[in-house]
Amino acid sequence: MTALIGRDELKAAIDAGTVTVVDALGGEYHAEQHLPGAVPLVAADVDAQAPALLPDRAAAIVTYCSNPACPNSGQVADRLTALGYTNVRKYREGIEDWVAAGLPTESA
Repeated sequence: MTALIGRDELKAAIDAGTVTVVDALGGEYHAEQHLPGAVPLVAADVDAQAPALLPDRAAAIVTYCSNPACPNSGQVADRLTALGYTNVRKYREGIEDWVAAGLPTESA
């Protein structure tokens, strides 16, 4: 099971530039709204795209999707871990929690 990260800790890591955030919703969802600096990566594309998007397998990575009911972030995190990434966590509450807290987002 992937370790979790809370909103406040994630915001601090984003602000400090010490984490790579992965939007597991991808596609239109990512284009419309995503956490600051998030890169889109859906489960089906992890094997093909992770080496280019996430070259440092020891770097801090946080996956997220829409809310705790969404399985995407866990699927992407599990696959990254299986591929040898060693510092992967999941923001279970997702972008809905982030937006509800009034935190900034980006769009394409």
